[in-house]
This record gives sequence, C-alpha cells and structure tokens, in this order.
Amino acid sequence: MIKKTLAFICLSLLLFGCATQPSATIPSASEENNLPPTQEAPTVQPTAEPAPFRVVAYVTTNIIPGTIPYERLTHINYSFLLPNDDGTFAKLVNGWKLKEIVTDAHAADVQVLISVGGWGWEKEFEAMAADPVTRTAFVTNLKAIVDEYGLDGADVDWEYPQAGESASNYLKLMQEIDAAMPDKLITTAVVSHGSNAEGVPDETFEIFDFVNVMTYDDVNHGSMEQFETGLNYWLERGLPPEKLVIGLPFYSRPGGIPFKKIVDGQPDAAMADQIDSNGSLESYNGIPTIKTKTEQALNEVGGVMFWTLDYDATGELSLLGAIDETVQRER
Repeated sequence: MIKKTLAFICLSLLLFGCATQPSATIPSASEENNLPPTQEAPTVQPTAEPAPFRVVAYVTTNIIPGTIPYERLTHINYSFLLPNDDGTFAKLVNGWKLKEIVTDAHAADVQVLISVGGWGWEKEFEAMAADPVTRTAFVTNLKAIVDEYGLDGADVDWEYPQAGESASNYLKLMQEIDAAMPDKLITTAVVSHGSNAEGVPDETFEIFDFVNVMTYDDVNHGSMEQFETGLNYWLERGLPPEKLVIGLPFYSRPGGIPFKKIVDGQPDAAMADQIDSNGSLESYNGIPTIKTKTEQALNEVGGVMFWTLDYDATGELSLLGAIDETVQRER
C-alpha cells in the first residue's frame, strides 16, 4: 500500500511540474517603441492656436444698428461715453442703440466695448486721474456701465497723456481699471507717433488686450508713410505685434468728408486716394490702399480698426468690404 502511494505522488509531480514555470513578462511602453529602458516616450505638445485677426469698428451714437455687418467684424467700439473731471460721466447718448448692438453682436460672436473720452477731453482726464478719489469714482462708474449694458470691456481713449506726472496718472488709472474688471477687455487708442505718444507708459502694454493706433489725422493723413511710421514706432517701443491694431480712416482731410459722400455720384473716386472738392484737395484711403494696408497688417500685427463705420459706403464700394475680402483671401 505504501509503495502504491509513493508511486502516485511521483506520477503527479511529473504530470503537473510545468505549472511552476514563470509567467510571461508584459513589455513596457519604452520596449514597445524600441526605446532604451531608461528613456521615456516623448510628450507631444499641442500647437498653440494663433490669435484671430481683429477687425475693430468704431461706431458713433448716430449708427443705425440694423446696418451693421457683424459677420465682417470681431469687435465694435461704441463712441463715446464722455467723462467729467469728478469721475462721473455724461448721460450716454442713445443707450437703447447700444443695448440692441450688444444683443445682435453677441449673437454673431462679436465683442462690444464702450469707448470713453476721445479727442477734446484731455482736461477732464487729467483732472480726474490726478486725484485718487475721483480716479476711483471713474473706475467704479465705468464698471457699473459695462455691467449694465453687458459689455465685453472698455476702450479708454485718453489720447494725449503727457510724459511725467500725467503719464504716471495714466498708468495708475489703467491699473485700477484692470484690477476692477479683470475678466473684461481693456484697450486704448493712441496717436501714431511723436511727442503725444510718449505719455503712454510701456508698463501699460501688459495691461491692454490690444492698442488701437490712430494712423490718421496728421499732415500725412492716412498715407502709407504715416501707416509705416506708426506701425514701426509702437513695435520699436516694445508693444507686442499681436496687440497692435493699426488704424484706417474712412474719411478725408482736411475737410473731414465721409467716404460714402466722396464716392456718392463719383464711384471712380473709390479707387483713388485724393479728390478735388470745391477747390480743396481732399486726401483719404480708397479701396486699393485699404487692401494694401490690411494685407500688411495681416502679415505683421494683430488687426485693423477704422474710424468710423458710419462713414462707409455700401455694396462694391464699401471699405469694410475691401478689408473683409483681403482677410478672407489671406486666410
């Protein structure tokens, strides 16, 4: 009996001994990719999306909201909210238009900002920004208006701060606006170059989401020379190119004639940059020049803006149409 038991045990060891073999080893990610054991597989970084090219339209309180071609724009600056030296504002003209514009613009994925000040309001800006109390009141009241109308931000057009104390107050004002509205766009309008541009401190470049450079209203109103000078001046100052939005005029100088009136009854004027008007030589930007400037902006900076949509012609003579055609062709 003992012999039979021993024989059964030996037979069992022979039959089932293979179960003690080691299990197969699963290859690591490095081995699967034929990499040395100590080397990790490289991490693929996502490619950053380029910033969209901005097409910024200034509109005045005279604009007819139903005429705005939102599909051709990225931003609208409603002009103007007028400041007082005590930090309050004059009543906004045609506020009902702004509400309608905001509704329609947001439906078209277009952002709307309120433009504050503009040419001729230097004294009010200087006095308000010099006093911490009135400066705070300005910021508080501006935020209330942005919130009331559901705006995407503010375009602060203190156009001519001067070097020195004025520039210091300008910086303080922009810092306080940014702190009060961190989730909103903060932009400004600046002259193309020269002493009136020196009062804008470099420190504000980090604050502004973009800067609208007014390359018009000069002795060389809207010329390619002024365009190039303004573009180069701000780039050399250190403004990031993606934040530079270069300006295009939709009117003439010295007469300030809206483009739509220039081409009214004389469509050929749309292809030129000068016209004789009652003995005065009026300079402006026709369609070819607008296209040239837009193409250059597409290659070098972050967008174009224009003053003002109210002055544009319609149909094939539209300057905004020329901008849009260029942008769509180059994309």
